[in-house]
Amino acid sequence: MTASHETRAARTSDVKAALGEFADGFKSFRDRLDARLQDQERRLDGLAARMERPALAAETKSAPSLHARAFTDYLRRGDDSHLRTLDLKALSASVDGEGGYLVSPSVSDTIRAQLTATSPIRSIASVVETQGSGVEFVFDVGTFGADWVAETAARPETATGQLVKIAIPAHEISAMPKATQKLLDDAAFDVEGWISGRVAEAFSRTENAAFVTGTGSGQPRGFLNHPLVANDTWAWGSLGYVPTGAAGAFAATDPADALIDLVYALPAAYRSGAAFLMNSRTAAQVRRMKDADGHYLWTEGLTAGQPAQLLGHPVRIVEEMPDIAADAPAIAFGNFQAGYTVVDHRDVRTLRDPFSAKPHVLFYTTKRVGGDVTDFAAIKVLRFSAA
Repeated sequence: MTASHETRAARTSDVKAALGEFADGFKSFRDRLDARLQDQERRLDGLAARMERPALAAETKSAPSLHARAFTDYLRRGDDSHLRTLDLKALSASVDGEGGYLVSPSVSDTIRAQLTATSPIRSIASVVETQGSGVEFVFDVGTFGADWVAETAARPETATGQLVKIAIPAHEISAMPKATQKLLDDAAFDVEGWISGRVAEAFSRTENAAFVTGTGSGQPRGFLNHPLVANDTWAWGSLGYVPTGAAGAFAATDPADALIDLVYALPAAYRSGAAFLMNSRTAAQVRRMKDADGHYLWTEGLTAGQPAQLLGHPVRIVEEMPDIAADAPAIAFGNFQAGYTVVDHRDVRTLRDPFSAKPHVLFYTTKRVGGDVTDFAAIKVLRFSAA
């Protein structure tokens, strides 16, 4: 064999060896890849099986938060050790000077949702949240003037508005439902839901009365607690009224005219979104009014939950509105989204008291809320008076 033949044979042998090593390496890589793909397929199959099987009760509901579980322990047994631990970790101030804890967020949100659903004033007013003692608003009262002027004429001074500041403090409101310890020991009893429902009901009744006639001292100031003046002489800081034409009654002739006058006493800019407010006894009288063709002015809502309509505007039944009587402002009409503001402090506190009403456990629950008129031009009232 010649040298050239030996060289070619050696090269061929090297190439075969390299190809063999490459084939072995590729086979090892392919085996590892196949193993990984099989493992991934097994994981995906397991996930699909879990998604397809019927969900268990524990899987359909998100696990309660640590705070919610700790709060439930406090409500049922008075065990606040977990709440104290959470408070220290969060560096919060849940325990105030008189005792008590912030309710769990779910209960707080439930109370707030129920208040909005059951309170007629809240449903149409502007609601502002605060973490402080209240809120302040600044309003530009009046209008800015403008004049036409010639090119070289002197520029006269025009009218300017006036800035007015309105402060609405948040006042404390409380409720104190009670339950027996035996009932609290029953695991099937939803203590959080029970407290949120009872508290929301009590808060709603108390708030509604304050939003209408509250004094503003230790409670919200109701819109009817402001001075009432004849609409022709209305000025900021008071509410304009329209008379019915008879003391303690609608006028004997064309009684519905007073309602029409009331609607158009409200500036046009506010009429879109305005609503009537009256109690059920007043509504019973208005409900019977007809036009000249014998058609009722009052029309019921077309669907469940939709308010009735009067002269094209919704009617809200607010039982805290005054009854019809001499000089009583028994009907209000206005855009309450612009005219009245409710101030809500988000935190709700509960203090468990097992001692004061044995064998019952009291739950002293408090929150802070305020309210006042913020635009006096946006609300008018119907006064049952001759003039």
